[in-house]
Amino acid sequence: MTTLQIDTEPTWRGGEQQVMYLAHGLRAAGQRPIIVAQPGSPLLKAAQEAAIEVRPLRMRGEIDLNAALRIAALARREEASILHAHTSRAHTLALLACRLGCRARVIVARRVDFPVRGRWKYGKAVDRFIAVSDAVKAVLERCGVGTGRIAVVPDGVDVSRIDAAAPVDCHKEFGLDPSHVIVGNVAHMADHKGQRYLIDAVPQVLATHPEARFIVVGSGELWDALTSQAKRLGVERQVIFPGFRSDVPGLLKSFDLFVMASHLEGLCSSLLDAMAARLPVVATTAGGIPELIEHEQNGLLVPPKDPAALAAAITRLIENRALAARLAAEGRRTVEERFSAKRMVEATLAIYQAVLGVDAAEEQR
Repeated sequence: MTTLQIDTEPTWRGGEQQVMYLAHGLRAAGQRPIIVAQPGSPLLKAAQEAAIEVRPLRMRGEIDLNAALRIAALARREEASILHAHTSRAHTLALLACRLGCRARVIVARRVDFPVRGRWKYGKAVDRFIAVSDAVKAVLERCGVGTGRIAVVPDGVDVSRIDAAAPVDCHKEFGLDPSHVIVGNVAHMADHKGQRYLIDAVPQVLATHPEARFIVVGSGELWDALTSQAKRLGVERQVIFPGFRSDVPGLLKSFDLFVMASHLEGLCSSLLDAMAARLPVVATTAGGIPELIEHEQNGLLVPPKDPAALAAAITRLIENRALAARLAAEGRRTVEERFSAKRMVEATLAIYQAVLGVDAAEEQR
């Protein structure tokens, strides 16, 4: 089975890592994934380095007829049976490609719990939506997508990738004292990721734990606003902004705990990575996060947009090392048992086969 994995992002986020996990897994299962990615993008480079088939294609927005024509032509030439769209723009381009002569079936990944816009995109031309959580499924249902056209497949993580990563000594790299406790956050700098609430919590944590340091990893449209906020609060020396990093698994190994402050969230692959790295986590109850984290069992949950609650949870983990260790161990167990990349790939392949009416045993023969 040949599939086109279409991703329009020029940057690297959790979704792009999931595309790579999927491509690796499909290839190992004897399938032929072809990634369609922006020229010069991190995803294109990652696919090339992994010797996965990739086609660079400039995709300029959603209504890019030239890109849609080229996707349709590529699908016909390579006899692709599935167009799997991994972003909102890819979703539109896949639908346009089918209007322009492509006969492949359309699968759309939905990773966010934002309210749906442009409802025409959610009509019957999409054969199946893959939601990363029940929370995302509920959003799709509210916009009129029938339950039978939605499958829930959570993100996965390859724990061996995390385990094998070379550690990064954050204390040394960022000039920190060995006594400093590192609170980490990794996310694109966008409003829904909620970094501003984490930064608002910093002075409250420092009031009782001046040894705490916060490393906020990522880049994006809110970079200037977040760095300015830290200066305004007088914590610019305690909050470090290293920008986008390609060595996040190594950085995680230097963190003492991990915080995700989102107020909208499909599931959150950064949390999966942190839990795989055996970090105790604090997160909000936004979107699908409670489907991943059970309060007091494998992490701590707080309400969204609540800096005081974030500060209290962070402080609790700094002070209670036994609790932090127990949560970290249970977090790793959760990832291994319920959120492996292997499970994600197997579930996705089963959806492809169901949409195509392919019997898995026959395909193996």
